[in-house]
Formats: sequence, structure tokens, C-alpha cells
Amino acid sequence: MACSAMDRIRRAARGMLPALAVVMTISLSGCGSSDEASAPPADGSQPATAATTAAGTGSEKSARPGGNAAGVPDPCKLVSRQEAEQLAGTALGSPESTPERCVYTAPPDGPATQVEIFSGKTAQDYLTAERGIGHTLTPLPGIGKEAYIEDYAVFVNVNDFWVSIVLARNNNPAENRGPLENLARTVAGRI
Repeated sequence: MACSAMDRIRRAARGMLPALAVVMTISLSGCGSSDEASAPPADGSQPATAATTAAGTGSEKSARPGGNAAGVPDPCKLVSRQEAEQLAGTALGSPESTPERCVYTAPPDGPATQVEIFSGKTAQDYLTAERGIGHTLTPLPGIGKEAYIEDYAVFVNVNDFWVSIVLARNNNPAENRGPLENLARTVAGRI
């Protein structure tokens, strides 16, 4: 029995809702006082900084594009609008960006398509949520420290920094593997 386009969109959206709920809950639970984060370590050592972790060069290196003060890159700089459009197979609007999240959405008169990029802790939490709800994640060897792909998403870890790229598109998931894997390689090279 052939499924209508709307049935496939609804099914894909339902599959993403539990993961989105977990990600949002975890993201919001991080909103609180910053006093704990600014406290010095109990052992008196200094916390690692970009200057000390950038391959031991002693100079601050902006290895992550458009990073904020905490060194977390702007996810909209990790995946350009053109790259998101290529992945989505359609024109997308201007990105909507929040810390650790970027969304490119198709115009209202276009196909129901969206590309979402998470970075840092949010991306790692999204991966944890996907594992928790039993989604099949296939390893992608040779990309970063580790990388995984599923039907509509890819997860990349480079130097213990996670990025996830999520595609909401009404198509055969097999069509997404090559484009998601290629974009994962590109993003891994930017981190």
C-alpha cells in the first residue's frame, strides 16, 4: 500500500518528537546560575582553555568557526545555507540561530523540509536521545574521532566536540546517506 506524502511526513515527525522532547528538556535544564561553572577547580589547577588545548601551541586558535566566548562554534557557520539547500534538495530560508542550534527551513509555499544543526552538548544530548529510543545508528569510519548515521541524521565527534545534522524531508531515507555522509566529512574538517 502506497503511503501519501503527508503520511510519510507525519510518520517522520512522530519519530523525531521523542528525541526533540529529550533534547529540549536537557537543554532547558542547563539554564541556571553560572556560579558553579565559574568556580575554580578544587585541586587548585587551572581549567583548560583554548590557548592550552590548541595542539599545545600556546596561542588561541579559532579552530571552530564563529565560536563564542566558551569556544562553542555557531552551528550556522559549520553548515552554510548553500550546503543545507543541497542536502534538503530545495531552497531554504535564512537560518534561525540560537546557541548550539541552527535551523534552515523551507519557505511556507515550498516542500515541508528542514535542516537542523546542533553543536556541543546539545548535539551530544541529541545522540544520547536517539540511542535511548532505539534508533539504529551506523558507524561512519574515517570521519572525525567517531561518527554515526541514521536515516535522517548524522552525528560527528571531533576532539570530543559533537555536531549533529538532522534532515526533515519527505523522501526515501536511502537517498540521504551519501549527502549526509559527505556533509559530515565537510563539517568534521571545519571543527
